Amino acid sequence: MRRYFWWVVAGLAVAVAVNAPGITQYLYAWWGRAHVDRLPVEKPDARRVLVLAPHPDDETLCCGGYIQQARAQGAEVYIAWMTSGDGFEMDEILLKHSADVSPEDLRELGIRRMGEARTAAAILGVPEDHLYFLGYPDRGLRHLFLDYFYVPYESPYTRLSAVSYPGSYRFGAPYTGRAVEQDLLEIFRVVKPDRVLLPSPSDAHPDHQATSYFGQRVAGKLGLMDSLRYWIVHGGMEWPLPKGYHPQLALEPAPRGRGLSWRRLPVGPAQEETKHRATLAHKSQLEALSRFMLAFVRTNELFSPTPFRLPGGLR
Repeated sequence: MRRYFWWVVAGLAVAVAVNAPGITQYLYAWWGRAHVDRLPVEKPDARRVLVLAPHPDDETLCCGGYIQQARAQGAEVYIAWMTSGDGFEMDEILLKHSADVSPEDLRELGIRRMGEARTAAAILGVPEDHLYFLGYPDRGLRHLFLDYFYVPYESPYTRLSAVSYPGSYRFGAPYTGRAVEQDLLEIFRVVKPDRVLLPSPSDAHPDHQATSYFGQRVAGKLGLMDSLRYWIVHGGMEWPLPKGYHPQLALEPAPRGRGLSWRRLPVGPAQEETKHRATLAHKSQLEALSRFMLAFVRTNELFSPTPFRLPGGLR
C-alpha cells in the first residue's frame, strides 16, 4: 500500500510540473529568469534570413519572433520546409477519429499542412514567393542522409518515392539525399542568406537532426558556416515546461541543448500574440500537440552559434 501511495505522490508531482497550476507558475517565472536573463542577447541584424524547417509548424515554434523582428528591420526572410509533415500517423488518426489511416490519407495531410504553413507564414509577414516546399518524406530525412543518398527511398507512410505535392520546389525529384542537397544548394544560391536558422543536431527528432546535417553540409560548401544559428524544438525531458499557453514565462534552454552557447532573443507582447496566431494556424497539429506547441509562445526564443558543446569549454 505504501508503494502505491508514493506512486500517487510522484504522479501528482509530475502533473504539477507539467501543467503548473496557480502559484507554481511563479516558481517557473523565477527559475526561468534566473537561467535566461543572464544569457547574451541574439540580435536579428541580418539582411537575408533563411529558415530551414523540417516540418510545417517548426518555423513558427523555433523562430516566429525572430522572423517578425528581422522583417521589422527590413530583412528579407525566406522559409524552406524539408518535408510536408505527411508521416504523422497519430495526428491523422485523431483527425479522422479512426485507426484506419491509408497512404492516401497521409498524402492529404501533407497537402493540408502545406496550406497551414502558408497561412502561418503570412501571419508572420513572409510573402508567398519567399516560401519553398521541398516535399521530402516526413520521418525519412535521416534515411536519405545516411542510407539513401543515391538510391530512392520509399516512404512507409505515403508509399511515395518522389516529391509529389503540387507547389513543391522540384516536383518529381527522387527521395534521395543527393536530391535534397541539390535543392538546398540552389535555394542557398538564390537566397544568398547571411543568417540561416536551422535545428541543432542535438534535437531529439531524426528529421531535425538530418535537416541540421544537410544544412551544415551545404553551408560548408558555400563558406556560410558562420551564418548558422541553431535552435531546438524536441529538447527532451518534457521540455518545454510548463505545457500550454504561458506567454508571461521565459523559454529556458532544453536539456538536450545543455552546454550549447545559447543566446536569447527577447520577444515582446505584440510579437508573442502574432506568434500565437501563427501557431494556431497549424490547425491539423493542435488536436495532438496543442499544449506542446503553445509552450513555445514565451517571452524569448533561443539560438546558438554552435551546433553542439565544443571540447574544452570553447565557444
